[in-house]
Amino acid sequence: MTERPSLRVLSYNVHRWGDDREALARVVRACAPDIALIQEAPTWWGTRRKREAMAATFGLRYVAASARNAVLVAESTDFADPAHWRVWRPFVRRRLRFIATQLPGGAVGGRTKLGEVELALIVCHLGLHIRGRWHELDQVLRGCKSFGLPYLLVGDLNEEPGGPVWDRLAAEGLTDLGVDAGPTFHSDNPVKRIDGAMLSPGLSGRVVPLDSIDGVTRADLAAGSDHLPMLVELTLP
Repeated sequence: MTERPSLRVLSYNVHRWGDDREALARVVRACAPDIALIQEAPTWWGTRRKREAMAATFGLRYVAASARNAVLVAESTDFADPAHWRVWRPFVRRRLRFIATQLPGGAVGGRTKLGEVELALIVCHLGLHIRGRWHELDQVLRGCKSFGLPYLLVGDLNEEPGGPVWDRLAAEGLTDLGVDAGPTFHSDNPVKRIDGAMLSPGLSGRVVPLDSIDGVTRADLAAGSDHLPMLVELTLP
């Protein structure tokens, strides 16, 4: 019996690569992704150098980015026609008496193959402005559809299920792969599910439980980042 092709895609907010880098690298290497879709990749001085160095600690190669999102791939994996776009978001957000600024947003994606089937992978990180997230998502979804392919959209949504962003994703016909995966934030005591992995029709997939992956420990998850990763295994229907 021929084994069905699969693709391992890791979605991970790495908290600017500012926590325990060795613990973070152990987690990523244990997950052994074909492609890693990173949120909060390191920025500022020496951005590309830092991202390439981070990818090397994971045993991966840095190939594309937009804002603080980045795509890293294993040497044996093709990632073609990377597309990156800025996402407009309100510069100032207010909540009660709290006023803060937000960095510019973005999303990045590209084409890859699962067996002989071409698909797109896209990563985003939505902002903290409650109403602004809806408009950001609209821009991200237009980018997803521009590939004209079945796609996987992952990212830090900064919102729990039941909010307008999640409702919009469901209305688009996307499958929430993480519905049974549990909370993703804060990594040392997860209580909120604010990270998503959404799959369009034409593909099948699941989120691999972290406690089933050899080499992934709770200590490393808590030390490596403030978010838990989501390891998605894609297969053909």
